[in-house]
Amino acid sequence: MNDNALSSASVPGIRIIADDRPWSWLQAGWQDLTRIPGVSLAYGAGFVAAGYLLSFLLWRADGFYLVLPLAGGFLLVAPFAAVGLYDASRRLQSGEPVSLTGALLAWRRPLQVASFGLILLLLHFAWMRVALLWFVLYFHGGTPALDKLPLFLIEAQNLPFLVIGTLIGGVFAAITFAISVISLPLLLDRDIDVISAILLSLRAVFNNPKAMLLWAGLITLFTAVGLATFFFGLGLLFPLVAHASWHAYRDVVE
Repeated sequence: MNDNALSSASVPGIRIIADDRPWSWLQAGWQDLTRIPGVSLAYGAGFVAAGYLLSFLLWRADGFYLVLPLAGGFLLVAPFAAVGLYDASRRLQSGEPVSLTGALLAWRRPLQVASFGLILLLLHFAWMRVALLWFVLYFHGGTPALDKLPLFLIEAQNLPFLVIGTLIGGVFAAITFAISVISLPLLLDRDIDVISAILLSLRAVFNNPKAMLLWAGLITLFTAVGLATFFFGLGLLFPLVAHASWHAYRDVVE
């Protein structure tokens, strides 16, 4: 990454941090969650409810086979969905009052936040299209009834489908992580354009590869636990990671 491309005086710098800093971010995120449990857990519960609603709608539309890529797409839209919790942590840090209404409307301030959310939404749509295409290409001979689909997918002959599908999803998730790990909190907190925020996020990843790899692994682990509990675990883990992400931004950006 060419630092000269980011030489504008209005663009902040990136710190080099210790490899184990993500554990401190989680600790700080947990402290935020316990300070405003009503806002944090209500936000998480809303996210869980949205997961169940989308799954139900897919089932009613005979598209239940899309639940798996939809769940994988959680990693792509979660950074934008967490904007309200970033703002809650920002308010806690600055001593401002925190409310659920303020958190839910945080995406409207400033406009750049909504613009970045559109980028993540487009990435999610692209992932869903690629996942659907891979499903159709692999199972061109037909698939079993929906009630037998989970067992069908884990049969030995279908493991390549899961492995390759997971790798494709991993590429989308890695791109999303790299461009958004600090972008949205940065856009929420400072007057900066979307492109500069993305470039700074990439610099943060490239300058702190071990710390960011650990942070990405922790996010993936927590997401997997949340999805394995049929979205229920996300009610706690989603706000925890969101609050921690705010502290990651504050720690990395000068």
